[in-house]
Amino acid sequence: MPVTITSDNFQTEVVESDKPVLVDFWASWCGPCRMVSPVVDQIADEYDAIKVAKVNVDDEPDLAQKFGIMSIPALLLFKGGKVANQTIGAQPKESILKMAGLA
Repeated sequence: MPVTITSDNFQTEVVESDKPVLVDFWASWCGPCRMVSPVVDQIADEYDAIKVAKVNVDDEPDLAQKFGIMSIPALLLFKGGKVANQTIGAQPKESILKMAGLA
């Protein structure tokens, strides 16, 4: 299951993570986000080499602004606390796995 990220736990869960973190920036009203969400959940369940997390942009506008999120869904891959890769919009699972370095 993905970890829910807030401004309070971002530092510990993402920046200080000992493995790469795939962060899904989403909102409940976003249709493409609802399409990507089950895929992100699957990746969280299937891959131990990566941590998967979600940020609700309505609940955490400061985090969305900090990373320049203008369109959602936005998937950012963090390595060593820094953005290593990203993709915007609904993507098939294979594309997300490639972006995250898992395929």
